[in-house]
Amino acid sequence: MSKRDRDDEPGRRDFPGRSLLINLLRVFHVAGLAGLSAAILAGGGALTQWAALMLASGVGIIGLDAWANPLYFRQAKGVGTLVKLALVGILMSWEPGRQPLFWFLLAFSVALSHAPGRIRHRQLF
Repeated sequence: MSKRDRDDEPGRRDFPGRSLLINLLRVFHVAGLAGLSAAILAGGGALTQWAALMLASGVGIIGLDAWANPLYFRQAKGVGTLVKLALVGILMSWEPGRQPLFWFLLAFSVALSHAPGRIRHRQLF
């Protein structure tokens, strides 16, 4: 399914500037990821603050995506995002497993984000 086909799906919504807003949120999200990475891998400190930045920006992205696409949480990308949120919660509370879980989450996130559209947009239920 091409982007044009998805844009023509019934129920899809948009507003001027949504793409710009999502991209700005992604900048903050990646900054939060960089800070969280430093805190987890190098003991850089401020773990909670970086996680909060990543969470707030991620929730903003999820909210915009779910608003624009009412099927979001029925598709692989939406379900995968909910799994990632749960795993981040575990990551924050489970210090002994933090580094391996961090690497798993990073790989899972990249695989999900860069999977072909036919996989990301597949309706699971």
